[in-house]
Amino acid sequence: MKQLPIRWKIMILSYAVVIFSLLIGGIVIVANIQQTEERDLRLRSMNTARTVAGLSDIKNAIQQPNGWEIVDPVVDEIRIINESDYIVVMNMDKIRFSHPVKEKIGTSSTGEDEEPAFAEHIYSSKAKGEIGTVIRTFVPIKDADLNQIGVVVVGNRVPGVIDIMAGLSKEIGLIIVLTLLFGLAGSVLLANHIKKQMFQLEPFEIKRMHEERTATFHSMNEGVIAIDNEEIITIFNEKAKKIFNVTGQLVGQPIRSVLKDTRLPEIVEKDKAVYNEEIKVSGKVIVSTRIPIHKDDELIGAVAIFQDRTEVAKLAEELTGVKNFVEALRVQSHEHMNKLHTIAGLIQLGKPEKALQLAHNAAEEQENVTSFLNEKIKNDAVAGLLLSKIKRGKELGIQVEVDPNSHLAAFPNELDQHDFVVLLGNLIENAFGSFEEMEIDLKSIDISIEQSAGMCGILVEDNGSGILPEHLPKLYEKGFTVNKAEGTGYGLYLVKQIVDKGRGDIQVSTQLGEGTSFMITFPIDKEDGANAS
Repeated sequence: MKQLPIRWKIMILSYAVVIFSLLIGGIVIVANIQQTEERDLRLRSMNTARTVAGLSDIKNAIQQPNGWEIVDPVVDEIRIINESDYIVVMNMDKIRFSHPVKEKIGTSSTGEDEEPAFAEHIYSSKAKGEIGTVIRTFVPIKDADLNQIGVVVVGNRVPGVIDIMAGLSKEIGLIIVLTLLFGLAGSVLLANHIKKQMFQLEPFEIKRMHEERTATFHSMNEGVIAIDNEEIITIFNEKAKKIFNVTGQLVGQPIRSVLKDTRLPEIVEKDKAVYNEEIKVSGKVIVSTRIPIHKDDELIGAVAIFQDRTEVAKLAEELTGVKNFVEALRVQSHEHMNKLHTIAGLIQLGKPEKALQLAHNAAEEQENVTSFLNEKIKNDAVAGLLLSKIKRGKELGIQVEVDPNSHLAAFPNELDQHDFVVLLGNLIENAFGSFEEMEIDLKSIDISIEQSAGMCGILVEDNGSGILPEHLPKLYEKGFTVNKAEGTGYGLYLVKQIVDKGRGDIQVSTQLGEGTSFMITFPIDKEDGANAS
């Protein structure tokens, strides 16, 4: 049986169920027919016995010697008419005046169930005799003065199962043939349908595929979570458990009771995929791709693939800070080299006082910028970014100024230094790019970071070329760029993603030939905001 294809197993099983049901149904029907026959026999026997007991010839004959010569022919005729198996008439001495076995006529009866009948009782009994199970009905015979003078016993054999089936052989044969034919057809259709639903696969193949799929899911280096359209978990692999620090059997549980911030139910609600979105779940930086699952154009659930980028993000933040400082040092080294050449030239020209003044001014300027950033900006990566952009601006001939009132002590909700570095870096680089095709005397970029108890604001303003009105609706689209040579189209897209992540607001103001300003505000709470240091 184990080697049989699933189609044959289903056919055999369903066909066996049909045959078993037919057998049980037949037994019940035959039993009901037998009970009905029994009731009919009791009624017919009672009527026959009453008829015999009421005949005057019978009453007179059983009180005479050799009265059976009169009784037996009359009773035999009645027995044939009423289709009874036997009718026995006895007087009060239990002498038989009629009997199907003629040798017993005139002999005494010894039946044990006859006594109540000689006490004027009318009743029926069921007993086994020589001809099988019979229904025996007892009726007393009374004379004109209502004195009992004898007993009539009418017996009818109860038909057995074989007798009933023999009587219904044609009907039973037709039912069996039709049932087996329709059962076979139904079994074949059911087996083929189930086989089709199983993609023509055998159970052992499905079992192997399930084991392979399960092993694959659990061996993946990404967390995988799937839910159905009722938000019930159908897949939760080991990597996902490790990422979200959960244990136990999670399949079958509501996703919201296990994790409140996976954003996976949103996919079921909106039926829209989200790719490579960075979110924070349980305090971890997660890159998530969430896709709805469809079957026959019907939404049946959603699946999410998670990558824990916490450690990578920390490393990236460190590298970003180092890169900013390296860039700042490179620009500063280049600037100092130029100043050293100038100082050396002044000394060679015999002007040591001016050389000394230049060295003093350069040192003071550098010290002022560094001390200002260290004092106002409490995060080293952000401070390093601003310092590198100031130096980079000098190299490009662009004056980059940070508002003296700027202050950053804590990051807005859901954001960290990596987000701020990406946001400020892209806004300032876009401002640099706005001067590429402009020839003006003073190129300037103003940066302001303000922070209060409930708000954090960032302003990056330039006096560059501005933005064309037709470009404004597409400004934050992925891949959109004005600078086809060097632009990637990801700068402002990433800025918008970070603004949405921090539940902030971004406003752009631009004028062609006069410049552009980006004003970004974030809600910030002292309890939830991340310390910037």
